[in-house]
Amino acid sequence: MEKYDPNQTPKKRPLSLQLDVSAFEKATEEEKKQQDVMSESTTFLKDGLKRLRRNKLSMFGIIVLILVLLSITVAPSIVPYGYEEILSVEGKRDKGAKNLKPFTYSKAEQNYIKKGGERFPHIFGTDEQCRDYFIRVIYGTRVSLTVGFFASIIVLIIGMIYGSISGYAGGRVDMIMMRIVDIIYSLPDMLMVILLSVVLGSRISLPKTSFLGKMGPNMLSLFIVFGLLYWVGMARLIRGQILSIKENDYVLAAKATGSSSGRIIRRHILPNCLSVIIVSTALQIPSAIFTESYLSFIGLGVQAPMPSLGSLANAARGGLQTYPYKLVFPAAMICLIVLSLNLLGDGLRDAFDPKLRR
Repeated sequence: MEKYDPNQTPKKRPLSLQLDVSAFEKATEEEKKQQDVMSESTTFLKDGLKRLRRNKLSMFGIIVLILVLLSITVAPSIVPYGYEEILSVEGKRDKGAKNLKPFTYSKAEQNYIKKGGERFPHIFGTDEQCRDYFIRVIYGTRVSLTVGFFASIIVLIIGMIYGSISGYAGGRVDMIMMRIVDIIYSLPDMLMVILLSVVLGSRISLPKTSFLGKMGPNMLSLFIVFGLLYWVGMARLIRGQILSIKENDYVLAAKATGSSSGRIIRRHILPNCLSVIIVSTALQIPSAIFTESYLSFIGLGVQAPMPSLGSLANAARGGLQTYPYKLVFPAAMICLIVLSLNLLGDGLRDAFDPKLRR
């Protein structure tokens, strides 16, 4: 009996149905490397991020957002002025520092510099109350981004819970919950903001040292309105996704193994809605920022002296012909933030939505 040699190609036996191994060629090293690349394991998140990096507009939006976040984080520790600080020179109020142009000094500051003193430049000039305009725009950007972030989180949590229950339960429960959504859709959000601002402004007293206390009761009413009204779009979107996903076989298998409804929603259904949740949350942030800026513009947003981009734009409206740059700076910041977030949201939708993949 012949010994088996693993390095020798076995010969095809007569009348055998096995393949003739000698008819095949060994794979080259290049083909082996190609197979390694083709078989590289990936995940939903890695694949989505890879697609996102290929989107130049989305990367531009990410870079702009990073620069904005760095500026609002680093600038207050570099600029020696406060957002409500009235400029003074040698302990005396500088009345000549009113409505200065960018990178200019008042006469008192010029004399102080001539004596050997140092004075940080006013990058965006000053306002009508002799306050540094650059630091006020920085703090206004902080407020707008904070409101947009927390409002989107509120919308995400309420909409995800409500939409998951409605879509998974179905039947009469779904019908009743969706009729409630239709009623909420019919409520005028602007009227609700005005009413809540009037009621909360007289009934609620917040600590002045707290974040909401500095922004005023109007901002608390804005968060409440977002929690009451703006989650309905997210709830409808998630409900529609769950209605189609819950009919899949793996959901039926989870039910057959005795998994609870909450576990099925958390472990099997919501992860498959992740793309819709990410995209909707990213697009909700600019909407919340624009709403806050609009309310601050009409006087229903941040309470003075805390600045907001909307309130700064409203204050600059009076001197539009004399000092037009005061309106340009907050308006340009709003445009940059909203444009960057919209570009990022579109890129996330293209990267994580399976229906848009080619």
